[in-house]
Amino acid sequence: MTNDLFDLSGCVAAVIGGTGVLGGAICHGLADAGAAVAVLGRSAERGAARVAALEAGGASAISVSADATDPAALGAALLEIQTRLGPVDIVINAPGVNSATPFFDIELEEWHALLDSNLTAVFVACQVFGRAMVAGGRGGSIINISSASSGPPLSKVLTYSVAKAGLNNLTQYLAAELAPHNVRVNAIAPGFFPAEQNRRLLSDERLEAIVGHTPAGRLGEPDELIGAVVWLASQRASSFVTGAIVRVDGGFSAMTI
Repeated sequence: MTNDLFDLSGCVAAVIGGTGVLGGAICHGLADAGAAVAVLGRSAERGAARVAALEAGGASAISVSADATDPAALGAALLEIQTRLGPVDIVINAPGVNSATPFFDIELEEWHALLDSNLTAVFVACQVFGRAMVAGGRGGSIINISSASSGPPLSKVLTYSVAKAGLNNLTQYLAAELAPHNVRVNAIAPGFFPAEQNRRLLSDERLEAIVGHTPAGRLGEPDELIGAVVWLASQRASSFVTGAIVRVDGGFSAMTI
């Protein structure tokens, strides 16, 4: 029975941001649970590489290039996924970029770019894929990837923190909006993982401070997100869970000083 709870066989998952470090681990976790996986991202080359790795493990997977902030492009991507794999049951919203620009130096161009990547893209995906889920009458699970900086905000990454706080609010709003249609909407708030943007932004001193503030005493590994994702993706395992912000952060958010 335990295996059945987390069996995603017959499900189709769309992973937006599936070419990144965390998105890639999520792709493999969903595939290992039995789902067919559509990897969405801007880079066709990175998408093809991700699909090759998934197929090498025996998964059914396709790569679809799309700008997640463009409703028309995402609509076309949805149509391609439906044609090649079938109706989408699971959507993972894991796009995003970060920047450590000091507050008074943030230009509007950067402000809008980060909000677009981290929040607008999720809004658009929830509209496009959520509408299809409602129309199809099958229900589904939307999982948005938030952040430990969504609240209280993390210093030095203002725009990113604002976007992730908005993502949490969007998640909870949509949980109520879509619940009558059996579409569940939740978020996972990772702590600090060795993803590309963290390696780029964290000095040795700042990294030491973060690890020191984390009760687990270390950074997370990308694979450590998989359990939460598969749980929230499974209609059997988490059928009464919606509007939740699940923290996978080694206890980072549990501590003040």
